[in-house]
Amino acid sequence: MKTSVVFSAFLSLLSLASTGSAHGHHHHHHGTSKAAAAPVTVKPPQVFKNVNLVHIVSLEKNYVKESINVVIENIDKEAQSDYLVPFTNEQLSLLGGLEVRDRKNAESGPFVVEPMEIESFGPNQYVRIRLPTPLAPGAQQTLGITYYLLNAYKPLPASIKQEDQQFLSYSFSAYCPSVYITSKQKTEVKFASTNIPDYTKLPGSGDVKEFPQKQGSKLVYGPFDEKPAGALKPVQVRFEFNKPVIHVSKLERDIEVSHWGGNVAFEERYDMEHRGANLTSLFNRVKWQQQQYYNPVTHALKEMKFPLRVGSADPYYTDVIGNVSTSRFRSNKREALLEIKPRYPLFGGWKYPFTIGWNSDAKNFLRKTATGGFVLNVPFLEGPKQPEGVEYEQVVVRLILPEGAENVKWTTGIPKSSISEAGVQIHKTFLDTIGRTALIIKGRNLVDDFRDRDLTVTYDYPMSAVLRKPLVVFSSSMAVFVSLWLLSLVNLKFTSKK
Repeated sequence: MKTSVVFSAFLSLLSLASTGSAHGHHHHHHGTSKAAAAPVTVKPPQVFKNVNLVHIVSLEKNYVKESINVVIENIDKEAQSDYLVPFTNEQLSLLGGLEVRDRKNAESGPFVVEPMEIESFGPNQYVRIRLPTPLAPGAQQTLGITYYLLNAYKPLPASIKQEDQQFLSYSFSAYCPSVYITSKQKTEVKFASTNIPDYTKLPGSGDVKEFPQKQGSKLVYGPFDEKPAGALKPVQVRFEFNKPVIHVSKLERDIEVSHWGGNVAFEERYDMEHRGANLTSLFNRVKWQQQQYYNPVTHALKEMKFPLRVGSADPYYTDVIGNVSTSRFRSNKREALLEIKPRYPLFGGWKYPFTIGWNSDAKNFLRKTATGGFVLNVPFLEGPKQPEGVEYEQVVVRLILPEGAENVKWTTGIPKSSISEAGVQIHKTFLDTIGRTALIIKGRNLVDDFRDRDLTVTYDYPMSAVLRKPLVVFSSSMAVFVSLWLLSLVNLKFTSKK
């Protein structure tokens, strides 16, 4: 039942996103949408062969990035346009940022990616890649498939002392999972450190006696000869990761546009946690302060750096207690950098909710079109830029446009498969009459690799809406003055009879 729920959620998410991409831009989506694909109950048709495949598993950040570069060949008698990629039910719940491109034609843009509905739930589900042009019999094409897996590591050991090194483990298949025959392949595993104490060893082939071959901070499994469809070879690696494992369970990002004030206000609310190894005993602040004199490498989160757009101003940093004074803001013509330190260092299992915000000149993001409409171009995601990376389980972007804004359309550089929901609502604030137009976009399973990918919004702002606010202010002020004047005419004195 659990796998059914997980997959159906991912199914509606991907089909919703691909529907938006098919129209060139996204509109307001109502409810959930069903996959266009007919249910599949049979084994995927063997119409392709993987001629040469290189699987790159990057464990350099606190999330997993996997890249599959593969030369595919149509071995059927008819042209084919649907290439399938298998994922386990567990992987689907962790999967984000799935993109597919033509390795030899990067300008062609990302391919359409959508799930296939499976009636009988087996160990795998399938994601369908739509080739822009059907591949003729015997023809080849080179695909570049990239995706991210969040919350994929397990700390090993699960608990350590606060001064100990942290080690993580990750399990995967040395043979790249595929529904097609693979003639030749290898898997490269990249790490942030050369300290890789444990990894599964496999018999080698040819001149190589044993796999993997260790090359500095990289392990190479293969090359392997032909493997049948569905072939797997489970392996596990354990590696040093003496850095914080930063996980943001929810980020709420508000962007408020003011035409009258010429300002764009940003506010971000984070629910952050460290998903690394827990402490074996209580945190010792005295020992921590003594160690900081030497500035040792630590798996605790001590500070974060937020590069903002040039021209950003008036930053603030608060948490549940109130304003946090341990922050520094540097702004000049070349950069705007907000550096913050949490009230306490963050260790494995610890959580830290906080809020930051800042203002920026609207002319940095907003322009008027020749037809009188407006185009707003802001980053979909900013957030901290850390060497260890940051992963986001849920992201809610709320773009609050001026009161009366209409005909809202949007597009984003974020992969369509990571957009789960979008819609326009009304947001009421002080002195509003009908309420402001708010575009709300929900994303899931994103990483800081997508920092600064644009969110472009077009909308109309008619003159009647432009004048509404000053008229409301003027009318309200006049009503107050008239009321005061009328009150001043009332005689409140007591008259005494003579």
